[in-house]
Amino acid sequence: MAFASLAPRIAVPGMLDAALIAECRSQDGIVALGGETMGTRWNARLALAADRDAAPLAGIIQARLDAIVAQMSHWEPGSLLSRHNRAPAGSWTELPADFAAVIAGALTVAERSGGAFDPAIGRLTDAWGLGPRPVDRAPDVAAIAAARADCGWQRLAYDAETARLRQPGGVWLDLSGIAKGYAADAVADALAAAGVRHALVEVGGECVGRGVRPDCDPWWVELETPEGFALPPLRVALHQLAVATSGDYLRGAHTLDPATGRPPAQAATAVSVIHPSCMLADAWASALGVLAPAPARALAERELLAARLLFRDGTEWLSSALAAML
Repeated sequence: MAFASLAPRIAVPGMLDAALIAECRSQDGIVALGGETMGTRWNARLALAADRDAAPLAGIIQARLDAIVAQMSHWEPGSLLSRHNRAPAGSWTELPADFAAVIAGALTVAERSGGAFDPAIGRLTDAWGLGPRPVDRAPDVAAIAAARADCGWQRLAYDAETARLRQPGGVWLDLSGIAKGYAADAVADALAAAGVRHALVEVGGECVGRGVRPDCDPWWVELETPEGFALPPLRVALHQLAVATSGDYLRGAHTLDPATGRPPAQAATAVSVIHPSCMLADAWASALGVLAPAPARALAERELLAARLLFRDGTEWLSSALAAML
């Protein structure tokens, strides 16, 4: 069903960066770039002067993403994450800056969400065939219990001063619920370092908007609404903001509840979080996406998250922080 005739709702940030808006140049154009990463695609729309060659910028973006994959992919056996997963009990892994930032963010959201987000559920995702090892059936009760015994963010020890992570023995990291968001942030930062301060970056559906378009409009992103929801469009002005969405409406059940080791039975079908950090938006969307409606709403309000939850009965809930942006 299509509801394009319904008047759109517009969400805007509470603050605008006057200096960035003052840089708006109507004579600039918008250049679109794209490529592949993390089993999905990346896309970027850059506000560029007509005489600037965009090809080197595509190389900068791809190199930045390739470096993140080399550190944090649980699909690549040679990645630093995979090597950490195979490391002997009691050993410590020195983390480069990207990996350290993601682990610090992941552990913060894990603690504040009561474990609804857990970066140490790699054994579970492996048991369900959500990683590089395919399975032909869902794991049974015994297999889930065995996998959960080797999971849990509380078992991780991270020394922030030395950026070292301890392997307690047999615990596998899976950062798929936070790494794409971090990658989008990292690409936007790399573009800014290259002098491109006005851009929209998307990695696997997670989006970061920096600055404004050449026409001085913000970068507009419309939150995706699954079929069957009779809702007006919700458009977000991504000016120094990011948005991440988690849900099962496209690929089916691919999110696991760390508390049960199974796909969540009562959670929202789609969760979107708007946040200055795409990494944190990604992690919080993942956390809210495994909780039942009441605790998900309570967590979003407690953490002051700008969040939209779409439930399986066709209803929508907006957090107070998001409602204030409308």
